[in-house]
Amino acid sequence: MKDLIKYIAQSLVDNPDLVEVSEVLGEQTSVIELRVAKEDLGKVIGKQGRTAKAMRTILSAASTKLRKRAVLEIIE
Repeated sequence: MKDLIKYIAQSLVDNPDLVEVSEVLGEQTSVIELRVAKEDLGKVIGKQGRTAKAMRTILSAASTKLRKRAVLEIIE
C-alpha cells in the first residue's frame, strides 16, 4: 500500500524525487504518512480536497482487500 500511494503521488507532483512515504504499523490499522514539496502540496490535496479524498478511497479499497485498515495522512 505504501508503494501504491508513492506511485500516485509521484504521478501528480512536479518534484517526484521529493515524495516521501512512511508507514506506521499498528495491530489493525496502519497509518501512511505522505510528505511532498511545499509547492506540490496543493496538487496532492486538489480542489476542495478531491484528490486527497480519491487517494484515500483507493487506499481504503486496497486495504480492505488485504483485510486491514489504512489511513492516509498528508503532512506539510
